[in-house]
Amino acid sequence: MKGSNNRFFTVGLVAAWYSSNIGVLLLNKYLLSNYGFKYPIFLTMCHMTACSLFSYVAIAWMKVVPLQTLRSKVQFFKISALSLVFCVSVVFGNISLRYLPVSFNQAIGATTPFFTAVFAYLMTFKREAWLTYLTLVPVVTGVIIASGGEPSFHLFGFIICVAATAARALKSVLQGILLASEGEKLNSMNLLLYMAPMAVVFLLPATLIMEENVVGITLALARDDSKIIWYLLFNSSLAYFVNLTNFLVTKHTSALTLQVLGNAKGAVAVVVSILIFRNPVSVTGMMGYSLTVFGVILYSEAKKRSK
Repeated sequence: MKGSNNRFFTVGLVAAWYSSNIGVLLLNKYLLSNYGFKYPIFLTMCHMTACSLFSYVAIAWMKVVPLQTLRSKVQFFKISALSLVFCVSVVFGNISLRYLPVSFNQAIGATTPFFTAVFAYLMTFKREAWLTYLTLVPVVTGVIIASGGEPSFHLFGFIICVAATAARALKSVLQGILLASEGEKLNSMNLLLYMAPMAVVFLLPATLIMEENVVGITLALARDDSKIIWYLLFNSSLAYFVNLTNFLVTKHTSALTLQVLGNAKGAVAVVVSILIFRNPVSVTGMMGYSLTVFGVILYSEAKKRSK
């Protein structure tokens, strides 16, 4: 009975992880593209504000995980650097959603392992087995094919999405370098607790300078349509639950299960987005995306075997 309950709990966690991940992605797309809320930096700042508040409640009040304190100014500055790269990846990802369909955005995002391998080699001189590098060929080839067959291709959106993917990979490599010592390692929940407020500090001046009068415009929008406030509140809350459920799924499943679920999640997001937004897709584009996902699966398997 206990095993059955644990299984139901794990399935529920995975469902919550999928729902929050795909939900925040689709709502971002709806707000930035379909609804016409053209302020990706402000939207990201709302996400980070919610992550700051919810992280504090979860750790300081609800004791979801023990609080890990920062031990030095050096550790503080390291986390600040991570937070800055994190901001760039999220903001650029949101900007790309203004110009690209979710399906193509996810195809480009699937190339993260390629950028991770490149940055790991350049920054740590860490070499993988030749077979691991070989598996990256279909990852990149798939996106090239998908780009050629994408009916809604937009060059600026494509470049920004590639930059977002590269920044996401850079953040994971940097995290491994900067927080390598046992004394400085933080679990993902504590890392978010410190990174999210830093992100708000970075994003606030950026949104005020680059998205002029965004607060006034948002309030004016709210007077005409109060739903925008609820969209922003719900979307920002979902952004936190993506991190919470990711942490819990990681804790309650194996690394292999997480990899398989992660690869499948992108494919589910693509199918759901096409059904909702009805963006045109080509056979070439879907073949390219399938090749990329296949490459990512091969890469994960090669990495596992080389350990």
